[in-house]
Amino acid sequence: MGINKDQDLTMEPSPEIRRDGDGTLQIIREGKPVTVMLRPCFPWSASTRFISLRENENKEIYLINRLEDLDDASRQAVEASLAESTFTLEVTAIKRIKKEFDLRLWTVETKQGPRRFQTKLDDWPRNLPDGGMVIPDLSGDLYLIANPDGLDRKSARLLWSFRD
Repeated sequence: MGINKDQDLTMEPSPEIRRDGDGTLQIIREGKPVTVMLRPCFPWSASTRFISLRENENKEIYLINRLEDLDDASRQAVEASLAESTFTLEVTAIKRIKKEFDLRLWTVETKQGPRRFQTKLDDWPRNLPDGGMVIPDLSGDLYLIANPDGLDRKSARLLWSFRD
């Protein structure tokens, strides 16, 4: 039996989720905070869906079907923890994109400094709902272009063919 994409996989109402003072993610269960870790189940195909909350023994205690189902404060806490759990470099300029065999070699400037990375030739940047783009490289690092429209003219020209 398949899962309907709109089917709620949890049997309980959406819990309260928060971050404490040191950034630790907590779910409130029976009025008490329980420290949890996030485990996205399908990070590329459904980045805002199916996020497992697990306690210390790696036991799942709650599955978030859709981030949109959470209240604003809980959603913001989960989004902040998700952002911290992946190694993401923010691209500020694209210097060069070169095709080499079955790979694409990117030379970029990031907030963290200059970088070079490779993607498969048939892998394209993923457009984000907020208008940004994310590019996963062959090593599993993520390169975020938060505002493609705000890039310099050369960067915009190089990125043009990857835009929707």
